[in-house]
Amino acid sequence: MTSPATPPSRREGLRAVALGGGHGLYNTLTALRYLTRDVTAVVTVADDGGSSGRLRHELGRIPPGDLRMALAALLSAPAALTELAETDPEAARRRARWAQVLQHRLGGSGALAGHPVGNLLLSGVDEFDGDMVEALDSLVDLFGIDGRVLPMATEPLVIEADVTGLEEDPRMSRVIRGQVAVATTPGVVRRVRLTPAAPAACPQSLAAIAQADIVTLGPGSWFSSVIPHVLVPEQLAALRETTARKVLFVNLAAEPGETAGYSMERHLHVLAAHAGGLQIDDVVVDADSVPAGREREHLERAAAAFGARLHSCDLALDGRDVHDAVKSALTLEQLLSM
Repeated sequence: MTSPATPPSRREGLRAVALGGGHGLYNTLTALRYLTRDVTAVVTVADDGGSSGRLRHELGRIPPGDLRMALAALLSAPAALTELAETDPEAARRRARWAQVLQHRLGGSGALAGHPVGNLLLSGVDEFDGDMVEALDSLVDLFGIDGRVLPMATEPLVIEADVTGLEEDPRMSRVIRGQVAVATTPGVVRRVRLTPAAPAACPQSLAAIAQADIVTLGPGSWFSSVIPHVLVPEQLAALRETTARKVLFVNLAAEPGETAGYSMERHLHVLAAHAGGLQIDDVVVDADSVPAGREREHLERAAAAFGARLHSCDLALDGRDVHDAVKSALTLEQLLSM
């Protein structure tokens, strides 16, 4: 498949759900918003670093950072701003400005230094409402956001990983605890799990997956933003049962830390090892990341283990290891037309 530069047209009535966290989810939400206004983000809730980690520790509630980024993605999506500018240019300008405000980090050197404004706002509304879903819905309503942002689970989670390469004996593994520690380990991550082991899924997220026409997973930090979505038993069951088209976006390159040295094929193998036989319709990789030949053939077999077809596409932004939202949107449009 090829990806021309012109964004795709919107598909009326299409219901989309994007699973992920962080910058990878930001990209996918931006892409899906070209196709439909009905976009729901289902976001990981295990962040324990930076502003999110501080607020999580101090307030004992779901970390807000990845949720804030998803709100900002839907608020500032080019497709959404373009549509609004056609009828109310001033409203489009305000929305773009508020997206920047939500992402702005406070300066100084005191207790508030480094906190994004959106993290503080979302945490405050969450504490006031006593429910993160209500808080997210309140901000969606306040800013006039098309779509919805939901947490993956109803409580903050902890990621644990079995990591080798940290002991003198390379066969020995060590348990590394916490999303930041897992993402930055110099060892090799073999397996991850959640604490608690079987957290309650967000009921609204389960309903969105059940009603979706398309569900995307990835790209993103593989062990901390992608795999956790298949470790929540109720959510994994919902993914098995939904009739939606399920599309997996594989990262453009291995990440320093948790997937250093991983091939694209190995990304699929470790996801399959955690996903309990989950079936996926389409696996999408960047053509330059996996050139034609033996490596591509191995990747096709790894995709087939999910029951999926492999699609090699032009996805990168200016040759960098970042997905281009327009190219991702055009890829999804073509998949939906098959």
